Amino acid sequence: MKEQLTQALGWVDARFPLSKMVKEHATEYYAPKNFNFWYFFGGLALLALVIQIVTGIFLTMHYKPDAELAFASVEYIMRDVEWGWLVRYMHSTGASAMFVVLYLHMFRALLYGSYKKPRELIWIFGMLLYLIMMGEAFFGYLLPWGQMSFWGAQVIISLFGTIPFIGPDLALFVRGDFVVADATLNRFFAFHVIAAPLAILALVGAHLIALHEVGSNNPDGVEIKKNKDANGKPVDGIPFHPYYTLKDAVGAVVFLMFLSAVLFFAPEMGGLFLEYPNFEPANPLKTPEHIAPVWYFTPFYTVLRAIPSIGGSAFPGVVAMGAATMIFFALPWLDRNPVKSIRYRGIEFKIALTIFVIVFIILGYLGTQAVTPLYEIIGRVCTVLYFAFFLLMPWYTSREKNKPVPERVTFK
Repeated sequence: MKEQLTQALGWVDARFPLSKMVKEHATEYYAPKNFNFWYFFGGLALLALVIQIVTGIFLTMHYKPDAELAFASVEYIMRDVEWGWLVRYMHSTGASAMFVVLYLHMFRALLYGSYKKPRELIWIFGMLLYLIMMGEAFFGYLLPWGQMSFWGAQVIISLFGTIPFIGPDLALFVRGDFVVADATLNRFFAFHVIAAPLAILALVGAHLIALHEVGSNNPDGVEIKKNKDANGKPVDGIPFHPYYTLKDAVGAVVFLMFLSAVLFFAPEMGGLFLEYPNFEPANPLKTPEHIAPVWYFTPFYTVLRAIPSIGGSAFPGVVAMGAATMIFFALPWLDRNPVKSIRYRGIEFKIALTIFVIVFIILGYLGTQAVTPLYEIIGRVCTVLYFAFFLLMPWYTSREKNKPVPERVTFK
């Protein structure tokens, strides 16, 4: 049996570099040996993506992208398809799980400076992934054709119409019709199941290739490639397989336990993951009392609402909302401190990052609530603090008093 497997592998290797790829990206890819809890979330993001793709395939077997049939087909999946309710909840709750993991993954990059030289391209690929994930989630949000799906899409698409000169034509192109209708549903379905997933898979590949080219960062921010043994192997590195594949497997089991608990006991999470109006069929003649996007969009939705309209146009808010996401791309060049890890950075960055996280959470909460005068003031203050974190970064990061960075990785 062993000899037959060896021969079969040799036959494949002669025609496809399978063993070479396994060596380069697993058994002979050396990762820092001091990875901690925060390094689970990259692998968990990949696991969450696989769950979304697999469950999405099964959902498309019964879903009908037709304005007359879409809502009924979702109800059919939930009530009549065997285990359909579980597949649907795995997909809808899995989307929220995906963004939880993504936000924690991004936070780890901020903690340990994983966006800095020589990993700027890894960060850019990651941010492109994040933006396309947001688009993918938005396209999928319309597909159940419930009240919140319909009116949420109506509000977001109407924002394109505020762009000077090209706005009305752009909104018409996105909708595919003069109103959100069957053409919009078919267009979003095509983007959700074909266009966006292809782009996501391509960027995941680019993200991983770039990561393995320059090597993984670590909690100390020390480049392990600078210290190698006589065989050219990093002295502070260990093979990714089997060490981190097994470690990530443990993290995956814990993640699936939490995901299962939510799936079976609180799949709607009190209306946070699935809003209650979305269990009503879309009705163009009845506007929900409060229109709000899913929780992972709400920080940017609050930024949109915080900016006053000019001449009745929401375009300034649209610009601010777009800037709130796009400004992340500039992070490698805004941070002027050469030290990567927060362990050895000055108090200025620690305070700024703490304020930023608190502000981001407050913005997210405000986006789920109806607008009141108090919430409007808080939203504007938090919006200013949000942008201040980035725009003042060249100033406060250049003034930090750092601690000495060790020559080799440490364990804490």
